[in-house]
Amino acid sequence: VLAQQHFNTFRERLAPFPVTVEMLSRFRSDKEQDEIVKKMADGTIDIVIGTHRLLSRDVAFKDLGLMIVDEEQRFGVQHKERLKQLRAHVDVLTLTATPIPRTLYLSLAGARDMSTIDTPPAERLPIRTYVAAYDEGLVRDAILRELDRGGQVFFVHNRVRGIGIIADQLRKLIPEARIGIGHGQMPEDQLESVMSAFAAGQYDALVCTTIIESGIDIPNANTIIINNADKFGLAQLYQLRGRVGRSAARAFAYFLHDKRANLSDDARMRLQSIAEATELGAGFQLAMRDLEIRGAGEILGARQSGHIAAVGLDLYARLLAGAIQDARAKLEAEHGNGSRQRSAAVNPAQRILHAPTIDLPIVSQIPEAYVADAALRLRLYRRLADVNDEKQIQELEREFRERFGEPPAETRNLFYVLRLKLAATRAQVAMLTLDDGRILARFRGEDAARAERLNKKWGRRVRATRERMWLAGPDENPQWREQLLHLLDFCAADALTET
Repeated sequence: VLAQQHFNTFRERLAPFPVTVEMLSRFRSDKEQDEIVKKMADGTIDIVIGTHRLLSRDVAFKDLGLMIVDEEQRFGVQHKERLKQLRAHVDVLTLTATPIPRTLYLSLAGARDMSTIDTPPAERLPIRTYVAAYDEGLVRDAILRELDRGGQVFFVHNRVRGIGIIADQLRKLIPEARIGIGHGQMPEDQLESVMSAFAAGQYDALVCTTIIESGIDIPNANTIIINNADKFGLAQLYQLRGRVGRSAARAFAYFLHDKRANLSDDARMRLQSIAEATELGAGFQLAMRDLEIRGAGEILGARQSGHIAAVGLDLYARLLAGAIQDARAKLEAEHGNGSRQRSAAVNPAQRILHAPTIDLPIVSQIPEAYVADAALRLRLYRRLADVNDEKQIQELEREFRERFGEPPAETRNLFYVLRLKLAATRAQVAMLTLDDGRILARFRGEDAARAERLNKKWGRRVRATRERMWLAGPDENPQWREQLLHLLDFCAADALTET
């Protein structure tokens, strides 16, 4: 549906120019698709708008120069790799209102350039957002209020099996409303007909699945009701809310959950976050919040998920950034800068592989209440990730105080973790983590003499073996943070003496 909208827009705006625009999606017949694929291969088509159909093996381009990926969060890594394979050297622009944390982090690490658009369209108003238990009276009032001002309503129910029952319930609840149904399992021509009819105002309300999530633009639809909102992800909730409020009219979003359901902590947090992020352009801030909740520690430490856990997101992103820098430098040298003497590059893999992993119970972030601007927080995180010595830490601490005031505990923790990382590097510690309530440090190599000196110097507070040492943890040792730094400094001095 979004591809069709883009196709219509491109065709309208480029009509005065000698540019051929086509669309490849399931809305086209097999014969039409075959013809479009053939024209793409021989270069007859200048611009093609497409869905995942463009990733099919039969698709080839004569001379692909620019690839624009809209709604980037809807594509998986494998999808993007397939897009990249379409042409080895192609400029890529990705667009999204809610960047996924991994994409944000790659920008943070320098692997991607990023621009943000903070200025909303003229006359655009924030969407009024409500979170509540499902109530028929509330649903009826919300729909009738929208119909009374000549608008239309989205009602999202993300289960195809029961969507007809929900539509019938709404017809009984609001008999005066013309209600249509749309979901991804409908035949293509039927779905296209329903969506076109709704856009033309032939339906007052559309009961639908998340098929409307990606970019549907119907300015007259200014109320959205999401059933079982606790079952959706944060980015999904934001994308769905973005289907309304696309004109100068005030829009309303209702996130409803089953009154009998016992909401999980994660679900409550998601609903609270979407209710609070009502200002225009909040998608980037929501993504930053997602990054801070799930990934700020990963800038300086370790909790991962998925295939990337094999090396860690932090390690992966910085290795990638280093490799990209080297590749860019090589390209510059090959295109005219080769005569300029270049200093020997440090192998980024060797440099990063010696960075310690820190996975301790420390909440470390720059809260929104301390630095309100999300883009500025992103730049500050990037600078923190580049710190290499104590002097840089002190300079950043001083700058934070002068610019933003006394830092809160979470931000002070960031500086503490940075110091831990530097001290662990000097002490030849590969990992700091929590092990059965105790702080565990794992060294890079075995050393029986070091273990003997640690046990002798620190007594009962520390237990050391050839390649590990343990310190009493937070539950029984209130001073564990200071002691851990002193312990690492002792190990660093010991390592220096040995060398």
